[in-house]
Amino acid sequence: MGLKKLSRKRLTEMLRAGEEVLECYRVLAKTGANTTGEILRGGGEFVEWDHYPAGDVFDRETYSQYYYHAHRGAWNEHGHFHVFLRQDGMPPEVRPVFNEGPEEWPSGEDAICHLVAISMDEYGFPQRLFTTNRWVTGETWYAAPDATAMLDRFSIDHTWPSWATNRWISGLVRLFRPQIADLITARDQAVAEWRESHPNENPFEDRGLEVTSKLEISVDDQITAVRRALA
Repeated sequence: MGLKKLSRKRLTEMLRAGEEVLECYRVLAKTGANTTGEILRGGGEFVEWDHYPAGDVFDRETYSQYYYHAHRGAWNEHGHFHVFLRQDGMPPEVRPVFNEGPEEWPSGEDAICHLVAISMDEYGFPQRLFTTNRWVTGETWYAAPDATAMLDRFSIDHTWPSWATNRWISGLVRLFRPQIADLITARDQAVAEWRESHPNENPFEDRGLEVTSKLEISVDDQITAVRRALA
């Protein structure tokens, strides 16, 4: 989506989010810290597949959630954040798509939607955004318009385990909201195309389809683009 097509209100919100992201970088740099290091601190050995912090980060007021982990086969990255919204934080009108297979999906109060994943470099800076198939995170599947409607509701508004990282990840989702919305739309298209080319498989559970969309990003470039659109 071209940023100039967005409303001035949306662009202003994105710019404020970008400034928040930069502020988080500033205060972390003063002690030689970074966003991922804050999450791994005190967690012992960094073990493949384990969630950091243990038990995930969850906001009981907004029902936003995230965790950090790493595993083999991923791109040249240190690891990535998975970002979610749980059922009680979702717009009341949204409903998950029909579960056509035998695999059980989280439902009721346990329903959870994966919004985006954020791939990180070794210095604690984001390098790409991506979405995944349902089986990857064990989520409840919501169609793109409903998942996109959840983006504005994601916010981690407390200090554990790191106020700076919580502010940073909340700001990053707002700063890149248009791109994340496009990735979610592309996610649904990838699943639909997989269904057509693999008619005998349940596309949501097929291990052959893992990453459904991706985008290289730069915080500095995004902020510059937002400022130009506002001007």
